[in-house]
Amino acid sequence: MNKYLFPVYKQIDIEFEKGKGAKLYDKYNNEYIDFTSGIGVNSLGHGNKNLIKAINKQSKELIHLSNIYPIKAQEECAKKVVKLSTYINMKCFFCNSGAEANEAAIKFVRKYAYLKKIKNHKIITINNSFHGRTLTTLKATAQEDKQKGFGPFSDEFIYAKDIEDIKNKIDKNTVAVMLELIQGEGGINAFDKKQIQKLAKELKEKKILLVIDEVQSGVYRTGKFLASNYYEIKPDVITLAKGLAGGLPIGLMMSWIEDVFTLGDHGSTFGGNPLSTSVALKVLNVLEEEEKTKKLEKRVYYFQKYLDKCFDKNKELFVSKSGLGLMLGLKLKDEKNLAVLIEKCLDEKLLVLKSGKDIVRFLPSLNISKKEIKEGFKKFDKAIKGINNAI
Repeated sequence: MNKYLFPVYKQIDIEFEKGKGAKLYDKYNNEYIDFTSGIGVNSLGHGNKNLIKAINKQSKELIHLSNIYPIKAQEECAKKVVKLSTYINMKCFFCNSGAEANEAAIKFVRKYAYLKKIKNHKIITINNSFHGRTLTTLKATAQEDKQKGFGPFSDEFIYAKDIEDIKNKIDKNTVAVMLELIQGEGGINAFDKKQIQKLAKELKEKKILLVIDEVQSGVYRTGKFLASNYYEIKPDVITLAKGLAGGLPIGLMMSWIEDVFTLGDHGSTFGGNPLSTSVALKVLNVLEEEEKTKKLEKRVYYFQKYLDKCFDKNKELFVSKSGLGLMLGLKLKDEKNLAVLIEKCLDEKLLVLKSGKDIVRFLPSLNISKKEIKEGFKKFDKAIKGINNAI
């Protein structure tokens, strides 16, 4: 561990120096297949020519500009996001991360409650959710083990056990429900579509805001631009980050509700600068074309086909599979095998993630090639054989 850094990350002792596509190379030039894409950030993989060209072009013109001046790339990026969302009359606020986007959403909800004269307002989130590591988003995250040692917190958040339990928690002070349609850190848990649609309808009838955290599920991760599109709902507030700029820090909060955020209500020094938004615009254009030409759909099918085959062959090890698009997980029967399996994958030069206590998580780049998928699952099969021998 570097003596100049706080030891807040449990790091794997591999030093990567370069990458190409869905492959990473360490300082010894060992090649790894990357099924993590920087936890869903590197949406176009490593060393993508379109991304490099966009970064180089913009860096020669303007890298940063204060938001006290109009930023053309920011306006164009916002327009593109709204168009791809299919939700009309949306407005966007740019920041630098998923946690910041969710902070903006919570701040937006608070202002909405203030304007509606809802005293002692409450926001409902769901067990095993994950919304960030700032103090407020940490409290929104319904996982007590992550909150330990960081109180006191605001008392506005109420935790529901599941989607059905939300209605039991609603009272006159409830102003919003905030949730991930697919829980990322909480186990790649994709909620039932009909349940979500029913919830959205009931919340609309009660004039309670629906805030959807798409930090991990957004930007084509599920095969559609938003998981909300797949669930066929129109949230009141949506947050995005991770894959939006292909690796550059960015976050976004959007809503169709007018006259909540007004002049001076919120801001960001770096958020929406020319570099991040021009690169995000390029990422969106590339992924839009991938979706239109059905390349993304075929890639999702191909990846899931290999995952299904792997699950069917190893039911003594895995109990279920979950997720949508290229946000997928395999649940282990014995959670003690999770660390062992990830270690075996590293031995085979394959990078995967964990989710919760017993889920192997897959978040490959959205343009991963068939060859890279095939090669990655060969390595995964070898890792499973290794763990079966170790059990």
